[in-house]
Amino acid sequence: MTTQAPEAVTTAELAPARYTPLLDEVEVAVLADGTDADWTLEEAAPGVRVLRIDAPRVPVEVRLSVPLGDAAGYWHPGADWRRTLVADWEGRSTVSLVDGLAAGCLYDYAGATLLTFATADPVPEVALRYGVSEENDTHVVHLHLPPAERPHRLLLVPRAPSVAAALRPLRAWFTDRTRAMPVPEAARVPLYCTWYAYNQNVTAGEVEKQARLAAGLGFGALILDDGWQEHGSGRGYAGVGDWTPDPRKFPDFAGHVARVRDTGLRYLAWVAPLLLGPKAACHERWKPYAPVAAGVPGANVLDPRRPEVRAHVVDLCVRLVREHGLDGLKVDFLDEAMVYAHDGGGDVGRALTLLLADLRAGLEAVRPDVLLELRQPYVGPGMAAFGNMLRSFDCPGDSTGNRVRTIDTALLAVGGAVHSDPLMWEAGAPVESCARHLISTLHAVPQVSVRLDTLPEEHLAALRFWLAQWRALRPQLLDGRVEPGRPDELYTVVESVADGVCVLDVHTGRAVPLRPADFTETVLVNGSSADRLVLEVHGGELAAEIEVHAADGRMIDRVQTTLVPGLRSVPVPRMGLARIRSSV
Repeated sequence: MTTQAPEAVTTAELAPARYTPLLDEVEVAVLADGTDADWTLEEAAPGVRVLRIDAPRVPVEVRLSVPLGDAAGYWHPGADWRRTLVADWEGRSTVSLVDGLAAGCLYDYAGATLLTFATADPVPEVALRYGVSEENDTHVVHLHLPPAERPHRLLLVPRAPSVAAALRPLRAWFTDRTRAMPVPEAARVPLYCTWYAYNQNVTAGEVEKQARLAAGLGFGALILDDGWQEHGSGRGYAGVGDWTPDPRKFPDFAGHVARVRDTGLRYLAWVAPLLLGPKAACHERWKPYAPVAAGVPGANVLDPRRPEVRAHVVDLCVRLVREHGLDGLKVDFLDEAMVYAHDGGGDVGRALTLLLADLRAGLEAVRPDVLLELRQPYVGPGMAAFGNMLRSFDCPGDSTGNRVRTIDTALLAVGGAVHSDPLMWEAGAPVESCARHLISTLHAVPQVSVRLDTLPEEHLAALRFWLAQWRALRPQLLDGRVEPGRPDELYTVVESVADGVCVLDVHTGRAVPLRPADFTETVLVNGSSADRLVLEVHGGELAAEIEVHAADGRMIDRVQTTLVPGLRSVPVPRMGLARIRSSV
C-alpha cells in the first residue's frame, strides 16, 4: 500500500456532505465533482447489495459512516498487522489491480460485522481514507474513485456473524463474474521452492538433488527462484532484464528442466519481467521505457502503459516457457509498477490488465495448463484471470505471519489456489519447529524451502506425515467452509468443514468449542505450546475413539471414551494431532 497525500487532518474537517441511511446503521454521502450525486441501492446477488452511482466522466467520492458501537477492528486486504482500529487521520491508502483491493470490513468484539464493502471494479487506482472519527464517535471510510465511462458500483454486505461470513458472498459475486484462470491439479499440491534453501546459490546439480528428495516426500511441483539467470548473484536487481540462464550454473537449462520433470515434479521459474537493471545487456535498448527507480534495490521499472513494454514482457515470458520446457512462471514484483501511479500518464491498473491478458493468452497457446504464481498484494479478485497460484507475502521463518497472511489472502481469493510463503526452519531445531510451520499454513498449499538432504530423520518423518495429512484433509482445508475468527486475534482457532469432517487447528491455550456429534470425524491439530487441548463440548453425548499422533506422526495413543457436554482436557502433544470418531 502507498500513502495517500494529506488533505484535511481529520475527516471531520472536510467540507460537509449530506448523509443518507444506506444499510443497517451505515450512512452514505456521495459526491461527484464536489456536489451531491444520484445513487441507487439494489440487491445484486444473495447477501450482496450494489450501490450504483451514475456520474459519468467525473471523479466521485463515496463517504461511509457507521456508529462505533462495540467495534473491535477493521480488516482490509492490506491490513498486515494493523487490524485493530486506527484514527481517521492515520488510515490512508491507495490501491489498484496490483496493490490490493478497495475493500474493508469493520467488526465488533463478538466478531460480527458492522460494515463490509468492496468496489466492483478492482482495476482502477482508488484512494481511501478510513478510521475512527474522534469528533463524531463513528468509523468512516472515504473512497475517491477516478472518472469512469460506466456507473460506479460499490458492493455492500449486510451485517454477518463474522468477517469470513461477510466476505463469502463478496467472493461468490466476483467468482460468478470472472473468467478465472483454470487451476490445474499441479497448482494444488505441495511445492518445493529453492529461495530460502539456496537464495541465489543455485546450480543444476543441487536443484536436481532436492527435486529427487522432494518427489519422494510427496511434493508435486518445484519453483526455481532468483539466481538462475545471468548476473543472478548478490542481493539486489542490478543485473535483471535479459532473463537468460547463467551458463556456469545451468549449462543445459532445458535438459535440467527435463530431468527435474522426470522425477514427477512440475517446474516453474522465477521472473521479474518489469524490472530492468544497468548490468543487463538489454539495458540501453529499454532504459527509455523505465525512467523511474523500483522500490527494490538496483533496478528501474518498465512502464506497462507503453505498448512496447507490454509486448516485450509477453514475448520474454513466452520464450522462457517455450524454449526451456517450463510448466509455468513465478511472476514477481508486478506491484512495482505503482511507481507510475498518479503521474498523469494513465491508469497503471488498466495497462496491466492489457499486459496480463496478453500474457495469459500467449502462455496458454504454448502450454494450455500453464502455472502462474502471483504474490500478495496482487492476489485480489481482479487478478483471478491472470494467475492460478496466489502466494502470501514474504515472511521467512515466521509461522504466525504465514498463517495470518494465507488466511487473509483466502478470504477474498477467487479461482486460484492460495499458497504459503515458502516454509523455512533450522535443521538443528526441535521437530516441533518443523511441524509448527506446516501446521500454521494448513489453509494454503504448502511451499517448503529447506535443504532436504540436511534434515534429521525426525524432521523428514514430520514432513511426510503433515504433507500426507494435508493431502487427506485438502477438501476441508482448501475447499471447505472455513471460519477463522476475528482478524485481530490472528486466527488462533480455525474451523474447516466439508463432507461431514471438521478440522480444528488450534494455536492458543483457550478452550475450543467442539461439536463432535455433528460430524463423522473431527480432527484436532494442536498448534499451541501446551501438551493438551481444552475442549468445550457441545451437543449430546458421544461414544468416541480418539487417536493421537505426535509431531513426527507417531501414533502414541488410542482410547475409547465418552464425550459429554462441558469442559474436557484431551492430552494431545504440542504440534500433534488427534482424530475423534464415533465408536458406535
